[in-house]
Amino acid sequence: MKHPKDAAAETQALQAVEQHHANMLGQLKGLVALLMEAVEAGDTEAERTAHATLLDWCDNELIPHALAEEGPLYSGPRDTPEGRLLVEGMLAEHRVIVDLVEELRTSKGLSAAVAGAAIQRMFAMHLDKENRLLMPFVAGSPELSLAAAVKGLHELTGEGSGHHAETHDGGAHQR
Repeated sequence: MKHPKDAAAETQALQAVEQHHANMLGQLKGLVALLMEAVEAGDTEAERTAHATLLDWCDNELIPHALAEEGPLYSGPRDTPEGRLLVEGMLAEHRVIVDLVEELRTSKGLSAAVAGAAIQRMFAMHLDKENRLLMPFVAGSPELSLAAAVKGLHELTGEGSGHHAETHDGGAHQR
């Protein structure tokens, strides 16, 4: 017989991941805005810097976050009849995000700004599904544990990594 889950730990894990998601989306919005502003102003040096900074963030924050989710956070619900299709759809979204990052990597000017905006929109939609559908499903399932799935994974919670809590546009981002 399994031990009953700790409801407080599940709630705390849900809140930590949601906050990390909000912080990440805030960072991404700020970086995309900088790129768009530079492109609109025709400032090639600022554009180059903003493009490199956004790409660095995608490579070092966004992609590792997605890969970390594909392990413990997705494996449990993927093995359930109720969660399998949702997880498959979310994995497809990860592939689209990775493809958009590759598009950003090879683009300049308006094309780079469009790719950045597409990454932002896709990531926002993806986070909404995770926050509203996947994580509550995991936290509420008697067989699964969100707290156990995210334990020790700063890529999913932002814990233990101070730079995750910062935003590049100076604002605090809450849902």
